Formats: sequence, C-alpha cells, structure tokens
Amino acid sequence: MQKIKLLLCLLLVALTVNAQKTENYNNNPFKQLYEELPTPGVYHTAAGAPGHAYWQQQADYKMKLVLNDENQSVTGEETITYTNNSPDELEYLWVQLDQNVRAQDSDTYKISNQNISEKGMNPYAYGRMFNDFDGGFKIDAVTKADGSEQSHTINKTMMRINLDKPLKSGKKYKFSIKWHYNINDRMEIGGRSGYEYFPEDDNYLYTIAQFFPRMCVYSETDGWQNKQFLGRGEFALAFGDYDVEITVPADHVVEATGELTNMKQVLTPTQLKRWEEAKTADKPVLIITQEEAEANEKSRSKETKTWKFSAKNVRDFGWVSSRKFIWDAQGVNLNGKTIMAESLYPKEGNPLWEMYSTKAVVLTLEVYSKYTFDYPYPKAISVHTANIGMEYPMICFNYGRPEKDGTIPDRTKYGMIGVIIHEVGHNYFPMIVNSDERQWTWMDEGLNTFVQYLTEKEWTDETGEPFPSRRGPANKIVRYMGGDKENISPIMTNSESIHQFGANAYAKPATALNILRETVMGPELFDYAFKTYSQRWMFKHPTPADFFRSMEDASGVDLDWFWRGWFYTNDHCDLALDHVKHYKLKPQVNKEGEYAFNEDFWEERAALIAKRMAEQNGETKKKEEEKAEKKEKKEKKKEEKPEIIDPNKPETFDPLERWARDKDAYKELYEGMSERAKGLFHTDLNFYELKLSKVGGLVMPVIIEVEYKDGEKEIMKFPAEIWAKGRNEIFKVIRTEKEIANIVLDPKEETADTDRDNNYWPAKKEETKFQEFMNK
Repeated sequence: MQKIKLLLCLLLVALTVNAQKTENYNNNPFKQLYEELPTPGVYHTAAGAPGHAYWQQQADYKMKLVLNDENQSVTGEETITYTNNSPDELEYLWVQLDQNVRAQDSDTYKISNQNISEKGMNPYAYGRMFNDFDGGFKIDAVTKADGSEQSHTINKTMMRINLDKPLKSGKKYKFSIKWHYNINDRMEIGGRSGYEYFPEDDNYLYTIAQFFPRMCVYSETDGWQNKQFLGRGEFALAFGDYDVEITVPADHVVEATGELTNMKQVLTPTQLKRWEEAKTADKPVLIITQEEAEANEKSRSKETKTWKFSAKNVRDFGWVSSRKFIWDAQGVNLNGKTIMAESLYPKEGNPLWEMYSTKAVVLTLEVYSKYTFDYPYPKAISVHTANIGMEYPMICFNYGRPEKDGTIPDRTKYGMIGVIIHEVGHNYFPMIVNSDERQWTWMDEGLNTFVQYLTEKEWTDETGEPFPSRRGPANKIVRYMGGDKENISPIMTNSESIHQFGANAYAKPATALNILRETVMGPELFDYAFKTYSQRWMFKHPTPADFFRSMEDASGVDLDWFWRGWFYTNDHCDLALDHVKHYKLKPQVNKEGEYAFNEDFWEERAALIAKRMAEQNGETKKKEEEKAEKKEKKEKKKEEKPEIIDPNKPETFDPLERWARDKDAYKELYEGMSERAKGLFHTDLNFYELKLSKVGGLVMPVIIEVEYKDGEKEIMKFPAEIWAKGRNEIFKVIRTEKEIANIVLDPKEETADTDRDNNYWPAKKEETKFQEFMNK
C-alpha cells in the first residue's frame, strides 16, 4: 500500500512538473528554429551551404534492355559500379526494387484504404483477392564482377547486397543484375509509367521508368535511405553516368535520358537533316510529321533496332518507345549553349501538342534558368500520354488530349501547358537539386510548383489572356488553409503521412514562397537567395535546413518565424481589424504663439475647481445655490460643452477628481515644446487608432489600404515583426492630413487571410463565390 501511495505521489509530481514546463514553454512565433533544425557542421554549414567535408556517393550503370512488344515486357541486364566516397566502411549496399510495388503481395495493396460504393471498387487495390496482374521484378541473377553468385536479400521493394568484406572509403564495388518484368497497363492499373494501348490501330505507346534495380542513397544525414516504396513518397537517388542500349522493334521511335550516340544508325537521312535544321530554328521543326507517323502505325516490322544513349551525372533514367510518335524539336540558346527542346506525341495529341508542347518546353528552360541556373543537360523532352504527369532527367510524360472531334477546351489546353512546364521544371528540382523525395515531397514539388507559377506568368499566346494558374497566388490556398485541422498536415511531414497531398506538398509551399517573394522579402532579395540555394546544391543532396538557412543567409532576413508557421504547423492566417478611433487636435494657441483660449472651457474648469474647494471649506448652501443659479443661466446662453475625459478612467471619471490645470499650466506646456512639436501641434492632423488582432495562428505582415474622403487611396505596410512580442492584439496609430473614409486590411489578398469579413472599417461582408457567380 505504501508503495502504491509513493508511486501515485511520484506520478502527481511528474504531471505537475510537465504541466509547468508546458505552461512556461516559449511559444513565441518568432522563436528561433534551433530545436527544429539539425546542428550544422562540416558537411552542411550553418549558412545552408555544402561544408568543406561534404561528400556523396556515385553509382554508374551500364545497361542492355529489350522491349517485347508482343507481350509487353522488359528484359534487362545491368552492371553497377558503386563508389564509396563516404568516410565510412560499408558492410552492405542497398538497391531499390520499385517495380515490386506492383507485386501481388505488395504492402501497397494491403494498406490501401478502400470501401465499396455505388461507383464500385478498384480491383487492383486488393492484391491477390482480385488482381491477376503479375507485376514486380523477376530477379534472374545477381553476380559479382568475376561472374560468381552475389549474396543478396530481397525485402519487398528493397534488396540488400551482402558484401564479403566491408567496402572501404574511396573504393569501388562492381556487381551485375539480370531481371525482367511485365509492363503495367496504365489505363487500367495506373502508375507513373507503363503502356497505353490504342485499339483503333492496334499499337502501344510505352513510357518506361523505375524499370531497373537502382542504388539507394547513403548520406551523412540518414545513412541508407531504404524506406520502403509504398507508392506515394517518390525517390532518393545517387548521381552517376549511364550507358544504355535499348533494343525495340525496328519501326519504333525511341527517346530517352542522355544523348543518342548512334543517331546516324537509327534515324533516316531526312530525319537527320531536319534535326540539324531544328538546332537553329526559331520555332519547332517536325523531325517526323503526322503523315509519316500515321504511315508508321501500319508497319509491323519483325526486325529490331538498338538505340544507344549516354548520360553523364544524372540521378535516373527514363525512356519511351512507340511506332505512333510524331516528333518535333527546336534549339534553345542559353548563354551560347544550344539545348534541344523536343516533343513526341501520337496523332491523338494533335492539334494541341504541335501548337504548344515544344513552345512550353522552351519557355520553361528560359524562365527556370533565369531564376536558378543555366540548364546543364543537352535536351529536354515532353512526351504525350494520357492522364499522367511524371518526370525523369531530360524526359517527362504529360497529359492533355483534345476531344475526339479535335476541339480543345481551355481546361485541356492550359492543363497540358501547365503540366509540361511543371514536369520539364522537375529537371531543376529534384533531378539536379537532388532532394530526398521519399522523405520530403515539398522540397521538389513545392519549389517546382513555385517556379512553375513564375513561368506561367510569362506565358503568351494568341489569346492575349494571362495564364489561369491554379497554384501560387495567396488567395487560391485560403480554402485549404481554413479547413479542418485534423485533415491538414504541416508541410514538414513525411511523404507517406500527408493529408491532402496536392494542397500540402504542391500548393501550400508554392504559395508560401510566392508570399515570401512578393510580400515579405521583395523580389530582389528573394531571387538572389533562391538562386544562391539552387546553385549551391546543383548535383548535390540538400536537406530542408539547407534551404531555410540559405534563404536567410543570402538575404539577411530572419525568416525563422515564417518557416515555423508555414512549414512546421498547420496554422492559418486570419488578421482582423477590430476597431478604428478618430482623434483630432484643437489647439488653444495660434501659429504666432498668441493664446486664443476657449473661455467657456476654462471658466467651466475654474468652476469645477472652485466647487471642489468650496466643499472642502464648508461653504454655505446659499452660496452653492447662488453659484448653481448663475451657472444654469450661463449654460442657457452657450452651446453644450465638450465632455472632459480622463484617459485613465474612461468609464467612471468624475470631473471633480481631475487634477487642476489652468491657463498658466497650458502656457507652460506649450512653451516647453520643441519647434518641431509646435509645428506638429498646428498641422490640423487627423489621428486614427487601429486595433488589430491575430485570430489565426500565423503571424503575417499587416497591409492596409486607406481610402480618403476625397477618393485618393494609399497602401501602408508593416512587417510581421509588429507581432514580435507574441501578442494577439496590437494597436497602430496613423496620422493623416485628410480624413479617412474607409480602411481595408490585406486589400490585394497577399497573406492568405481566411476570413475577410473582419478586414474592413466600416465593417462589411464580402460576397461569397456563389454570390459573385450569380451576380455575373
């Protein structure tokens, strides 16, 4: 019994101490991020740059691939040369087997959240129960450099290479893998890659990726990144050099990551001539015309052709193959270097793709290079296929298909242009600025969506209309930010655990960066810092801390409050304009220093003081009545006197409690003023006291628009540090020569304020979107 009592007492003490700690914890939104960010060092500096001892691993690949167009499968063999640039000895290596996400016993199927509804259910989400697709890698052999068997262990989407002895720092290890797998039907099963079948002409269009066993990243921050691939969190990959041979039916056209090294052997003389013309053209040149592609669709060659590609310093490899491709290209001059912008698409993509795809690629390369670094690869390819947008080094797969009658709805047109900009933009993030997608989706999707928005703003076409961007402007994130907090994750959430994936990992970080650029920092400071981060981490592996620190270090702006609120919490912005009070000076002295006292005012004050003294001296009731009668007569002759207000007791002030101030005291006060103060005293200024409150959790700059009674408007901005004391209410006094008619908080919707009904003085309610629509 005594022990139980003792345990209960200890538990009570622990709970009390914990409660005190919570109560006393520094919750100021401007608290620095020392607890959240990792300690900087020789690998990642406090400035956000790679340290003097920074290192990263390298994985080089030599591959031979065969596409079987009869049974839709890929057979491959590869030799991987892995270089250990770390200071550590490695006891084993880890390899990713991404295709195993489609194996029938995949954990992805097991953890899928599904229900049965009127719309039915997706049979492929239930694994073996309904799914008869035989997906996943079939590993045929894993061998050492001498051809002997390599010990290995497969764990779902990962494979461990068991080394006979540790791989020492600075040493290389070479091993080979043979495999094959069945290509998934994307239109039935979905997926980032696969094939689309066209029954009208009995052809396939293959978009192939995650098709080979790939090395995992080993880093100083996380060790081996061998978190299982469940389908949502994408990829963490090491840079390396690739030499790849792809054997396909002879009538197929292939494009891929890297330079085509046997172009003269696989292209016709006409195609080669057009390719050369495209290098200096000011608009896309057709390498393969629609007429030629349609003729090729009818071909069924029994021969094969091998296309050879070489890519230097890339983190991945993707490729496409089909006999349906129309192909156009245009050279882009970036500071004297020609980059080939290309598009490959079936006839089903026209006329939309011939009109806009390569144009969008060109614009993307130009704008992204302006804000980050010059595009370092020799080409950028946009490939059309239905329903997806997916990116790999130098090549991406994009949706956007006209209606069968050839009409192009605006939604299709701008959706296609937007996805091309986005996927080509991924060459910068994460193909070159190589963040860990498996852990942090926002580091590539969010940054890329932000620069996509900057690119869309520079789009021009025959309509002359601005691009209808879906993400970037602050007002487009309001509905998400103001939603149910249980369904909103902080941006700093692992990729597999995010609620509302698109809004969280794409839209919110892109909006945050746009607000930083336009409202918090200004374009000049922001652009310099963003470019500094991008160039520091070209062909390297940055972490979130590197981004946060680089943006602050290169701009000289403390942004810890911004990262904390926007990235580490699910708070929203709701600033309110609670009330406005108007004051105006009425001096008792003119500009020449001549006193022009309001005699009624001073006589009333003297009477009050006299009354107080009379009461104290026991003056007779008769005298009091005489004075009262005299005062009553006087009051009939003059207008009502202004109320005397004590600022210390605004509600209960008794005039008799006020201290005695007479004309001499007023003179003494005035004559003691500086000339500057006397000048202000006579300016006939209006003073407006604004009370603002922070209803939501985010601190943001205060932006107000003042409209004067003469119709003129003025914008006033106050930085977010106005909230630095941690208060939820602040006061701001505005002085103006003209009287104000109304005030609007955040007039241009720059801060993602979720409730604009409390942003007005005088108060008013905004129309809902539905009311806006109905009024139109």
